[in-house]
Amino acid sequence: MIGEDDLVRRIRAATARERDGVVVGIGDDCAVLATTPDARLIATTDLLVEDIHFRRRYAEPADVGWKALAVNISDIASKGARSRWALVALACPPSITPDEIDAFYEGMLALARDHGVAVVGGDTSSSQAGWFVNVTLLGEAARPVLRSTARPGDVVAVTGTLGRSAAGLAVLERDHVPAGVDAETLAEMTAAHLRPRPRAAEGRWLGAADGVTAMMDLSDGLATDLPRLCVESGVGAVVRIDAVPIADGTRRVAAAVDRDALAWATGGGEDYELLVACAADAFPRVADGLARATGTTLTRVGDVERGAGVRFVDGRGRAVEVARGFEHFVAERRA
Repeated sequence: MIGEDDLVRRIRAATARERDGVVVGIGDDCAVLATTPDARLIATTDLLVEDIHFRRRYAEPADVGWKALAVNISDIASKGARSRWALVALACPPSITPDEIDAFYEGMLALARDHGVAVVGGDTSSSQAGWFVNVTLLGEAARPVLRSTARPGDVVAVTGTLGRSAAGLAVLERDHVPAGVDAETLAEMTAAHLRPRPRAAEGRWLGAADGVTAMMDLSDGLATDLPRLCVESGVGAVVRIDAVPIADGTRRVAAAVDRDALAWATGGGEDYELLVACAADAFPRVADGLARATGTTLTRVGDVERGAGVRFVDGRGRAVEVARGFEHFVAERRA
């Protein structure tokens, strides 16, 4: 058992090195931060709940710490912004050990250092019902890119590939390793779920690129998140399912466990790729520029159109039914 004051001291010691823009950090009632002149302050928050977003059976404390920050960096990245300061609220059972606390923050701070994020405060509490982690992340952008500004005629595109996190979850949830899938592929897929890598550099590059009109991150799946972008922008969209990018490893895992890789790619969620609307005449230049700058592919999967709703079609233009991804209060669990 660890006391609250001891816990705060451990957190303060672990985060003491991250000082960029921090006038006063952990130890006072509030953090005091030095913002950049002429930049807009960007704020986001995400809650991770044990047995909803992760299971301790396969998620180590360091994995939980990493993911809790990663999902917020992804939100900031989707605005074309730079992540700067995090506030971390952690509730966990009284039986938690100092080593588990240290590992949680080691995982979080490893990612924080990669992205120049300073942990500047938060809160702690005991919990009688597992782990609860809430991170509030502040960032800055000169020109935030919103999800409400897509236009008819724009291209719909996604970074990277989709479905890897769902493939990783399928592996983690099994009692035994799927036959016929190599160890490297299994490690890649499980890491995509446990320790997602937010597209921060890609988000900043796209946010500054001429022709990008709207952007959001893919946290709940293309079939759920694209309709949200369309509703906010007052438009519709059509997606060609044969254009959705799926990694070979995702397909191998799907075949091994008798699942549909396309269903993972459209509805699996937690890929934390970027969903981008871009002017059609600018798309080739934007896709080429992103690949040159970051090494990340940007794939055209459809088009924004007038009207409302999102249609999924096959290579012949025939309508295809696609299940929506995860939705809280509708689905029972995610982890």
